[in-house]
Amino acid sequence: MENRNGLLVQTFLTEANSRAERDAALLMMEAIPSGKRVTLAGDKNYDTREFVEELRGMNITPHVAQNDKSRRSAVDQRTTRHPGYEISQRKRKRIEQSFGWMKMVGMLRKVKLRGIDKVGWLLTTSADCET
Repeated sequence: MENRNGLLVQTFLTEANSRAERDAALLMMEAIPSGKRVTLAGDKNYDTREFVEELRGMNITPHVAQNDKSRRSAVDQRTTRHPGYEISQRKRKRIEQSFGWMKMVGMLRKVKLRGIDKVGWLLTTSADCET
C-alpha cells in the first residue's frame, strides 16, 4: 500500500505459515526498481533481524513497528530517530481499514472459493474495487 493516499498497489496470496507474510513482502519488494530509496511499513511480525537486514540490503528503509516486549528490536535508531518513521507508524492503520473494507464489502469475510488461484483472484479483484 502506498502510504500517502492509501492506494493498494499490489496483492499477493500465500498459504499461511510463520514466515509467509515476510516472504511475500520480500518478493513484492524485489519488483521495485532500484535507485530511489523507499520505505516499507509493517506490524510487529516484520521486526526480525533477518527481514530487516534483507530490506537494508535492498536499499529499503524498514518502517516496521518495534517488537521489544521480550527481546531487542531489529529496528534501531538509524530508522526511529527520523520524523518519517513516526508518520509511517500513524499511517499503518490505512492497510487495516482496507482489509476491513474487503472483509465487509469485498466478500472476504467468509470465502466460498477454494484454491490459491481462485482466492487470489478474489483478493486482487476486491483490492482493485476498494481503491
